[in-house]
Amino acid sequence: MTTTATPAIQLRGLEKSYGELHVLRGVDLDVAPGSIFALLGSNGAGKTTVLRILATLLRADAGTATVNGFDVATQPAQVRESFSLTGQFAAVDELLSGRENLVLVAKLRHLTAPGSIADDLLARFALTEAGARKVSTYSGGMRRRLDIAMSLIGDPSVIFLDEPTTGLDPQARLEVWDTVKELAGQGTTVLLTTQYLDEAEQLADRIAILHEGRIIADGTLAELKKLLPPAEVEYVEKQPTLEQIFLAVVGADTKGPR
Repeated sequence: MTTTATPAIQLRGLEKSYGELHVLRGVDLDVAPGSIFALLGSNGAGKTTVLRILATLLRADAGTATVNGFDVATQPAQVRESFSLTGQFAAVDELLSGRENLVLVAKLRHLTAPGSIADDLLARFALTEAGARKVSTYSGGMRRRLDIAMSLIGDPSVIFLDEPTTGLDPQARLEVWDTVKELAGQGTTVLLTTQYLDEAEQLADRIAILHEGRIIADGTLAELKKLLPPAEVEYVEKQPTLEQIFLAVVGADTKGPR
């Protein structure tokens, strides 16, 4: 007998408008525990609005949203204890060392043994040798790894990553990808927004496409590929890329997610 795990994140009929602008028009979404879920969409599609509602920073006009079973509208304190949010730009103090950044956050969360917590995270994210250096000397990938490490203080079971590799070079992006995969491998649920389709292809267990305030496609990469027939070139079957799927689903007038 199989049992279905309760979703770590669940949205039902989520709506949000700003005056006459309807940003979300009834969004339904389930994110399984311990999975990496990618939310794709062009600028203005509503990705950031979804994250802000889940993070209890914005109230929805209609519908429900839960994180770890807690309702974002009626149980915001429990929701905030369940997740961590990492934005597009690393929220680190460049005047402090990597270790000092981690210790500071641990103290702000009133955790015991902040030094031990910092040392454990430095080791986990391969930053031990750089721990005593000022963050201003870190590469982009190191800063982002430190930022994610800071987000994990307090052991949140859910992490929201808002375009985590924006502005990073290819090597730094690979470092962050490895970090995200490790998080999911250890049971953390990751909700990822990204403008890079290859990032979603590499990382996500499931992918949803948000367009004009609605989820218009949701599935594994293999399931999404079935939306387009494979092309045959010289008798060799060619599977559609996620970019081709995205453009076909949202319409030819869209040039792609930004």
